[in-house]
Amino acid sequence: MAEPAQADFRTRLQDWLPKIVLAPSFAVTLLFVYGFILFTIVLSFTGSKMLPKFDAWVGLANYQRLFSLPEWKIALVNIAIFASLYIVICTLIGLMLAIFLDQKIRGEGALRPIYLYPMALSFIVTGTAWKWFLDPGIGLQNVMHQWGWESFQFTWIKSNTMAIYTIVIAAVWQTSGFVMAMFLAGLRGIDNEILKAAQIDGASNWQLYRRIVIPLLRPAFLSAFVILSHLAIKSYDLVIALTNGGPGRATAMPATFMYSYTFTRNEMGVGASSAVIMLMTIAAIMVPYLYAELKEKK
Repeated sequence: MAEPAQADFRTRLQDWLPKIVLAPSFAVTLLFVYGFILFTIVLSFTGSKMLPKFDAWVGLANYQRLFSLPEWKIALVNIAIFASLYIVICTLIGLMLAIFLDQKIRGEGALRPIYLYPMALSFIVTGTAWKWFLDPGIGLQNVMHQWGWESFQFTWIKSNTMAIYTIVIAAVWQTSGFVMAMFLAGLRGIDNEILKAAQIDGASNWQLYRRIVIPLLRPAFLSAFVILSHLAIKSYDLVIALTNGGPGRATAMPATFMYSYTFTRNEMGVGASSAVIMLMTIAAIMVPYLYAELKEKK
């Protein structure tokens, strides 16, 4: 009788052990991620200033004020410019690099880490490095002047109209290698028999990629779009390190707006409402993607 009971105990332990191991991390995630999301949503309906104030409900007043602020409108325009250019350029560069590496070129093993290396850096490091590189006094312009090219000018980082594009340059440099890895995995997963059959039928390389390869990479395109959109919407550290939201408000983003109003201007309710808008934007991208993934699995 002892052996069956012992075996039953071992079976139950094997079933419960993964749950016991994962329970602490699950509880921490539930509290510090979803708990604080709920906390932020509640704050957005209060008149909180420097500290949370749950006895002062204001309804949608914070959201109405948010969309009347010129700083928020500037942030929305900037994120639209940054996100559209960032997603499109990263996708194109990543796809081209993946196609280039998929040709089984010599030295592929050395090139892949080089392309992926920027993603190993934090956005703070990337922003600081590009700030030095783009600074007219110590960066590229200064080097060109020292080499004798006195007429060379590159002052985008100091320009109200061009500074936003320096954020795009730095972000694309850091992330395009990661997008390349996603597309390369997709390319390596395509059945070579399909490609050979198309070549036998007389398809050119352009037709091969346009009509077969690119359509088969649809999941990679969708994954890249979701990840890049998420990174663009929550971009904060790169902006702060590179331009600090300036000059003026030229590179202000929703994330920098949220931090400024919450912790600098002591408008916690307005800052929370901006965070909720960012959350809703990310959810609008993620939920259809997850729904499509679950539908395909069924």
